[in-house]
Amino acid sequence: MIFELDPKHALFPHPSLAEEDGLLAIGGDLSTERLLNAYRQGIFPWYSKETPILWYAPHERFVLYPYKIKVSKSMRKSFARNDFTFTSDQAFEQVIAECSRVPRKDQDGTWIVPDMIRAYSELHQAGFAHSIEVWQKNVLVGGLYGVLIGKVFCGESMFSRISDASKAALIYLCQEYDIDLIDCQIHSAHLESMGAEMMTQQDYLNILAQQAYSPNGLQKLFRQV
Repeated sequence: MIFELDPKHALFPHPSLAEEDGLLAIGGDLSTERLLNAYRQGIFPWYSKETPILWYAPHERFVLYPYKIKVSKSMRKSFARNDFTFTSDQAFEQVIAECSRVPRKDQDGTWIVPDMIRAYSELHQAGFAHSIEVWQKNVLVGGLYGVLIGKVFCGESMFSRISDASKAALIYLCQEYDIDLIDCQIHSAHLESMGAEMMTQQDYLNILAQQAYSPNGLQKLFRQV
């Protein structure tokens, strides 16, 4: 059963009620309150210009534990050479705009529509959406963005303008920030090759239920010198 959301109340049905393909609800809006309620319950928006807002809660979740990330020999060499420099939350709107523009294999158009760009930019300004930027000679060449719920980073999208830049962003996020889990949402062979794995919806919801979250929660790991 697909539920129609009440436009006046930022509430969702339980994720377990989603259709087989993960579609749970339709309608509502992309207010900061509703988006935060969604992510706290393992729900995310995914739609196009041709459809109303669609909300998904997959019955299996594709996740990555940062300590399990697989870094190839070539990527280790790239980091050792300092091929890239990295920042966080310095160019959020540029990152999400690039994610909406970069062509993707087997994908016609983008699901990052203008309303979504505005909504996640507002979520960023509220301190809950974050970006990792990858630079080369002061040019933005890659990055990723997502929503942070406690120590769960709900990844939304990434982009590369040159080879390996999005991989570098993900590795940097895993190795430098105090997070316990990255939600990759749905399966991709690329992320599986980097160590991502499937998790049941209930296990994912149990992890989310343990999270205490607040604005500006993306913190670097403390490393003793």
